[in-house]
Amino acid sequence: MSSRTKIIVLHMKELIYTGIFIALGILFIVLLAIMFLPSGKKEKSREDGQTVNAYIPGIYTTSIELGGSVVDVEIVVDENSINSLRLVNLDEAVATMYPLIEPSFEELSGQITENQSLEGITYSDDSRYTSILLLNAVEASLEKAANHN
Repeated sequence: MSSRTKIIVLHMKELIYTGIFIALGILFIVLLAIMFLPSGKKEKSREDGQTVNAYIPGIYTTSIELGGSVVDVEIVVDENSINSLRLVNLDEAVATMYPLIEPSFEELSGQITENQSLEGITYSDDSRYTSILLLNAVEASLEKAANHN
């Protein structure tokens, strides 16, 4: 019985290239799995079973023109809640000319952050028009922030 010995020559360069390609392939598969598998985060659920966030996180503003000056209503939201509301660029002249704007906004922002909705917001008859103006600006900002998926 004659057995012939077979000699296999492996070049080190080829082994290194093969190892690198195998590592890149494994990394690629892991990244695809991370990207496309559902995450474990709890989100709001629709009737059809799909999950959806109420808002796109960020800071949203809507401008109101009062007596030639512009006042911005700024809303900070995360995925499922309204975090804060504030008036931006409110100078002293506007605050003096419209004295109900700051107290009305503070009252409304407290109710909105507590309720997390514009439903059931109450305001006094003394500041009805100011409150309606501010609520319209808040509603416009929340519409910008809404996730329409």
